[in-house]
Amino acid sequence: MKIDLELYEQIRHLHLHDGMSQRAISRKLDISRNTVSKYCNGEHVPWERKEYSSRSTTVVTDEVKDFILKCFEEDDTHSFKKQKHTATRIHQRLQDELGFTGSGSTIRRVVRELRNKTKEAFVPLEFDPGEAAQIDFGSAYAYIKGQRKKLKFFCMRLCFSGHFFVKAYYAENEECFLDAHISSFKFFGGVPKRTIFDNAKVAVSEGLGAYVTKETKRYCELKAHYQFAATYCNPRSGNEKGLVENLVGYVRRNAMVPMPKVDSLDELNATLESYCQGYIEHSIASRTGTVGENFSIEKRVLLPLPLYHYSPEKLLYPEVSAYSLITFQTNKYSVPTDYCGKEVCLKAGPSEIRVYHKNEMIANHERNYGKNHRTYDIGHYIKLLETKARAIFNAAPVRQYVPKDVLQMYASKHGGQKLLLAYLKESNGLKETPDITVIPTQLNLYDQLIQEVNS
Repeated sequence: MKIDLELYEQIRHLHLHDGMSQRAISRKLDISRNTVSKYCNGEHVPWERKEYSSRSTTVVTDEVKDFILKCFEEDDTHSFKKQKHTATRIHQRLQDELGFTGSGSTIRRVVRELRNKTKEAFVPLEFDPGEAAQIDFGSAYAYIKGQRKKLKFFCMRLCFSGHFFVKAYYAENEECFLDAHISSFKFFGGVPKRTIFDNAKVAVSEGLGAYVTKETKRYCELKAHYQFAATYCNPRSGNEKGLVENLVGYVRRNAMVPMPKVDSLDELNATLESYCQGYIEHSIASRTGTVGENFSIEKRVLLPLPLYHYSPEKLLYPEVSAYSLITFQTNKYSVPTDYCGKEVCLKAGPSEIRVYHKNEMIANHERNYGKNHRTYDIGHYIKLLETKARAIFNAAPVRQYVPKDVLQMYASKHGGQKLLLAYLKESNGLKETPDITVIPTQLNLYDQLIQEVNS
């Protein structure tokens, strides 16, 4: 029985000053005789807690302990926290597989003791200004043009000041990875001496953790240009980059809640950058001064930015097909029909596809991350449609921009082919030759075509 200080004082007083027996004290205070016996001689005090000494039990053999440890090892082979052994499940398996006869409470105690023994200890880390930055990718959802999209957002956090940069992408590929580094360096106004992150396939081609033996060619180029080194974490060792691991969750819960609703990825990234800039007013509990005050110290020792920024775009040299299309990662994009059969230069960035011929940009498309999609610019085909007007109602580029019901209304009119072609030329600002820099949106095109047909 646990007693308070007042009761303890009464037991001691009655025993020492009044000379009462333990039995008499027990009756007078209405407590057990064992409690009186424990405290009357001053051998124990109620304000000190004795260490619990568990009784040894014969049912918990070395075989049982080895079985429990193997369950722990099996759990460590994957990272699904919600699908690991509980003490109750271990007890069930012990009964089924080893014929264990002990109670569940015994196994819960042993599991708790063994987990405490096997729990990994971590060394607290400290960094000098400009010494390192930790990086990672996280996932979140946002509404872009009314459609819910799953995005990848890149985080870079300076280890000394705790200042960070975040940028969202549609994918976690090499172009996005390289662009994220460059955007981060521009945001900070300098380059940390090294980065700390996972063994991302976009950076590492051979090896793991401390045993990375080969990096990708383009990442080596980026490192050489900005003069930083890379440190790779061991697999499933988030503690080695705990600053950015915490940041990923912080950004998702704060900057991404409520779920953003924007018209473009650029608009979302502008909002995220503003959020990053506002973080300099924060204070980190384990550090003196604000993030901004510490960043002002760190910024002075960051490596300077090069005069020319590395281009993260992927370069390819495809040949334009007879349908005036080029292919990139199963998706097809249109170019002006004048370039059919010619080799062009395709530059694939994180969010756009640009096409060049002899250093002149001839096409520009939003990058599609789906599979087997075709993206047309209606302006690329108008010159061809002037000579093949009969195909206009079945032309894929036209159908992508003009709603089906509008096409049917034009098809029902006398001279509908010429009327639709004339409108497409006018809506693109075309007179004699196509102008690919003006691309009507589907909504505006739909409204104007409806008005034209109704008139």
